Parts: sequence; C-alpha cells; structure tokens
Amino acid sequence: MDYLPSQITIADRTRDKELHAALKLPAAQTMDEYLENHIIICFAKQDYPLFFRNDTNVMGDLEKEGYCKVDKHGKVVYDSWGIGIRVGEDGFFCSFAPLEKQLDRKFAEKWMPPRIWDAVTAPTLAERIHKWSPPDPDQPGNFEWTARDIAAYGGEYFLMASGYFGLYERSYGLLSIPTLFEMLVTEPKLAEELLEKITDYKIGVAKNFVKMKLDTGHVSDDLGTQTGLFVPPWIFTELLLPQYKRLFKVYKDAGWVMSMHSCGCITKFLPELIEAGLDVLEPVQPCMDLPLIKKEYGKNLTFWGGIDTQRLLPFGSPDDVRREVGETIRLMGKGGGHIIAPSQEVMKDVPLANIVAMLETILAERASAHGL
Repeated sequence: MDYLPSQITIADRTRDKELHAALKLPAAQTMDEYLENHIIICFAKQDYPLFFRNDTNVMGDLEKEGYCKVDKHGKVVYDSWGIGIRVGEDGFFCSFAPLEKQLDRKFAEKWMPPRIWDAVTAPTLAERIHKWSPPDPDQPGNFEWTARDIAAYGGEYFLMASGYFGLYERSYGLLSIPTLFEMLVTEPKLAEELLEKITDYKIGVAKNFVKMKLDTGHVSDDLGTQTGLFVPPWIFTELLLPQYKRLFKVYKDAGWVMSMHSCGCITKFLPELIEAGLDVLEPVQPCMDLPLIKKEYGKNLTFWGGIDTQRLLPFGSPDDVRREVGETIRLMGKGGGHIIAPSQEVMKDVPLANIVAMLETILAERASAHGL
C-alpha cells in the first residue's frame, strides 16, 4: 500500500452514535467508512461463542446447530470445548474450566458436548486430559460464515483467519490459569499432550482456511505481562514453540502471511518467532520499547498497534493524545511496516474527546508517515 493502513477497534460499539456526532460526520457515512478499517477478522463457527456471547440471536442459532449450550439463568455460554464464557462482559471472560475438576455426570450431560462426558467426569487430571478430545474442525457448517464474509468483503479488505484464543490460552480455558501454570512446571509431559491436541485442532482449522480466499494466518496467545514474560523461556522454547512451528508451517507452506496476537512484553521471544515464520505482531504495546523493536526487528516484522490504551488514552488530555499518537505513527511507520492501531481495544474508560483526538490524528498522519 502507498500509505499506512489502520485498524481501530472500539470495544463498546454502542458509543458509535456519540462518536459519529462528535466527529461531525455526514449521516450517510458510517463509522467504519470513516475509520477506513482494512482488516476483517473471519471466524469458524466454533469460535463465535467467545466473541459474540452477548448476541442472543447468534447464540440461539449456534445452539440449534450444536456449537454451544446457553445457560440463560446462569449467564454462561458453554462452547464446543466445554469452556464457559460469561455473558455480559465487555471483554470475553472464561468463567468455567471443564477439565479443572471432576464434574458431576448430571451437570456434564446437561452442559458439556457429549464427546467429552467421559473425560470431564474422570477422577484425576491426567485421566481427564488423556480422555479429552477437541471439537471436530470439519464439523458440517463450521466455515459457512467464513464463506459469507469472503463473499461480502473479499478483494476490498484484508481477511484474517482468526486464531484468537490459541494454544496456551485454550489450555488455561480448559484447566484454569493456576492449574495450567502448576502443570507446566510439575507435569510438562501432560501439558505437552494437551497442547498437541489443541494444535492438531488448530491445524485442522488452518487447512480449511487455506482452501478459502483469505489473506493471513493467525494465532493468539498472551505470552507477556506489562513488565516481562508470563512463562519462563524454557517453557516457551520446549513446550510452546514446537507447536507454533507446526501451525505456522500450514500457513507458510500455502504462501500466506503469518500474524500473531500477544499482549505484553514478549521482546525476548521475537527472534524465535521470526525464525518460525512470524510476519505480523499484534498488538504492539509501549511496554515493549517501541524504538528498540522498530530498530531491531522492523526489517522482519510488521507492527500492528502502538498507541497507548492504558496510560495515554484514558488519562491524557486531547492535546497529549494528538502529540503522542503522531509521534507513535511517525516512529513505527517510518519506511512502512506499521498497521496503525491502539495497543488494545479502546475500552469504555476512554473519554470521547480523546477518541476523537486519536482518530483525527490518525487520519492526518498516516498518509505522510509512510514516506519518512
């Protein structure tokens, strides 16, 4: 492209009407048209409960097709994995981990997919993992809505085959974070078994995606905190990286761009991820030291993000936002290799005036930054 693309995601789309008025847009122009978002994220149906659990109509349709079970009273959607996702949350919250503890058979038969009843009711963690199996990626209809999105947006937008809630994240969704972290250290072979099963599923999904006219492969695992790594380097290198390589290979062999979502400071993992075939890192957060990663890895990676959503957008003034957004775009966009975006979704705590300042600055800056 001859200018820097952008992708701006507002977590609460009910604010669109306010933003539309604040930006003084014509009635016929939608927010997405104004933002000129370039990326459409395409999901298999088995992933819809994570991101659309608050849409009762969609959940009802998926429940009829066997992709989830909806507990309206408990405000939880149980997906094809048996994971419970809390309804009504701003971001998705996995509130139930089916493999963490032995489940009552009556509960399992009411809410869990039948294929895992024997697994989730087994008495020990090892038995539950041995018996557990992932969903069937080739379930009839799983990619119908992907095909619908391709028909609607293909050719005009950059279509990303969603890999959100990837390998390590799916593991803690199944086990809970404390259980997974303990198992990674005390029973790494058991953790490896679970990761291999999840990766096999993801590879099955990837093989379906590459048969379709999408543009980029994707995986998502939050591997960092704001000050460092979530897991020791040996866990990444010995348990996670081999699985990423298996998954990346499907997309790279097809000639696709490979992108990855990871929040936090994962700078130490970048050389190995680049060697494995990573092309796009999403989101890039200020905790990673933006000047450093642009200098060291800008020739290898496209950086998606960079605009501070934790300090600047919620707490800065509109003038602060205009200044720092401009500086970020000029830094990360020098010579290209930048998808302009916040470092995370723009959440409800960001004042409307700051969102307006960010959007106006992006539109003013992105065309010129590419030529720096």
